[in-house]
Amino acid sequence: MTDTAKPKRQPLFSGQDRANLRWLWRRYLKKRAGWLALALGMILVQGVIYQQFLSMTESGLRVIFDSGAMSDLVLVCAVVFGLFAVRGAMSYLVPLITVRISNAAVSEMRRDLIEHMMSLDLAYFERTKSGEIIHRLVTQTQQLGVFFGLATAGAVRDAVTVVIVSGYLIWKNPLLFTAAVVVLPFIIWVMNYVSDRVKHGQRQAESALGDYMTNIEETVSGMRTVKIASQERMEESRLMQGTSAIRGLMTRVQSTQALVMPSIDLSSAFVYVLVIGGGGYMVLSPDFDVDGAGIITFLLGMVMVFDPARLLAQFFGSLQTNMVLLDRVRSLYDEQPTIKDAPDAIEAFDTRGDIVLEDVRFSYSDEQPLFDGLSMTFRGGQVSAIVGATGSGKTTILSLLTRLYDVKGGRITIGGVPVERLKVAALRGAFSVVAQDIVIFNASILDNIRYVRPDASEEEVWRAAEDAEIAALIRQRGDAPVGPKGAQLSGGQKQRIAIARAFLRDAPILLLDEATSALDQATEERIRAALSRLTKGKTTIVVAHRLSSVADADRIFVLESGRLVEEGRHADLLDHGGLYAQLYQAQKKGYDGR
Repeated sequence: MTDTAKPKRQPLFSGQDRANLRWLWRRYLKKRAGWLALALGMILVQGVIYQQFLSMTESGLRVIFDSGAMSDLVLVCAVVFGLFAVRGAMSYLVPLITVRISNAAVSEMRRDLIEHMMSLDLAYFERTKSGEIIHRLVTQTQQLGVFFGLATAGAVRDAVTVVIVSGYLIWKNPLLFTAAVVVLPFIIWVMNYVSDRVKHGQRQAESALGDYMTNIEETVSGMRTVKIASQERMEESRLMQGTSAIRGLMTRVQSTQALVMPSIDLSSAFVYVLVIGGGGYMVLSPDFDVDGAGIITFLLGMVMVFDPARLLAQFFGSLQTNMVLLDRVRSLYDEQPTIKDAPDAIEAFDTRGDIVLEDVRFSYSDEQPLFDGLSMTFRGGQVSAIVGATGSGKTTILSLLTRLYDVKGGRITIGGVPVERLKVAALRGAFSVVAQDIVIFNASILDNIRYVRPDASEEEVWRAAEDAEIAALIRQRGDAPVGPKGAQLSGGQKQRIAIARAFLRDAPILLLDEATSALDQATEERIRAALSRLTKGKTTIVVAHRLSSVADADRIFVLESGRLVEEGRHADLLDHGGLYAQLYQAQKKGYDGR
């Protein structure tokens, strides 16, 4: 369906809407049914007070018109004041209760969403825009909280007022009330018309908002590149395009919603004319037992019906918007992790055993197969290296070992146990990783190092920092935050934080994915001894582009386009004169030519 296509007519509540509302009730609201019942009771009191106000108003008018006693008029006024004092108290308590209920529900919803999100596979985060995730967790949940809290409480109050006051008016004058509600089918038609278009437009607007937030996140994260390339105007133009698209979509949604109020106003005018004309005829005609006080009270009652009816119309307009939001929030639960513990998963395994890939097949997509029958053996307690051109699958092997992805065929074993039979937490707990994609938080360097072991002592963190040659920088910076994503640190400093984390975690299997790619040669030489200590006695797998850094490896595996083309020690591979020797000589010439 294109943006301009006419949406198919849908019911006010689709089957999916009803399912989402049941989910919201059972998961977050049912446990608070007692407080909701208390709020509903207070709302009913408010509705009854309006009905009593009408009754007392009619009595007061008759006191005036029939020349009653002054004491009777004072009594009527006092009762009316007392009624509205009680209503005022209810008007304060009901929002207070509903706000607390909605805020607690939103907090639980965010907690559950975050917990579920953290269980999802890495593939979900690689295919989902970050702005969409942020929008769902922050903006959409907050909007739902406001709507199902204050807005819904107000709508229930308005609905109760309409029902109770209408019931009273029917009892007072059923003929006049029946004539007054002839416009009801028109109002229902308007609401159906609006709800169709609001729901259609809101889905498009939410998608556009997710894209917009992603664009903002990308621009802010890449501001260094933007500034260096002098592309501020280009980024401004890109963001403004998103702004314009959102403006257009929201204008369409709000323009459609704007049809509701004038429709209700015109309907109200028609009803008031009927009441005044028909009521006046009843007063003047001897065939009806109706007086002026009764008609004035009836007209006041119609005002008390149509004002909350206007607000209810607005509520149902925004209800469609929030049905879309609720569906988008709940849809996160449609995403299910595929990498999880098997029913018979075990925790204990030989972490120092050989790591074996047997006839492994894997692809990120069916159109782009990567491994088709790859077999490799990383000896326990030895240093193995994986080298090859970009895109040959080096980092993917590390992802398969740690079950960030599962193989499509073949198997991977550690100490003879297939990784699928191991509990995911136990498997990943056996690895320390120094990756080229380093996550740095806006905290102190010490806190960033401690991230992999929150229970580590101060002494252990400092020892890891010393081993990674970053302790001097910590003393210089103190507890100062390093900026969003470590913006105040160089690439080499970030990499040394990652190395310090590996020292602190001290897991039996060490994965080094371009661990020194951001280090200058002088710094690399300084921490080479530290890396040697780090790898001692551990099964170590090194992914490297700089071949000189893996010359001492016990075994080197050479990949090309997902295939193992060579393996052996550095000297043997050079003597063989194959791909490894070609890559090494090319790099050596590059260094010599500097």
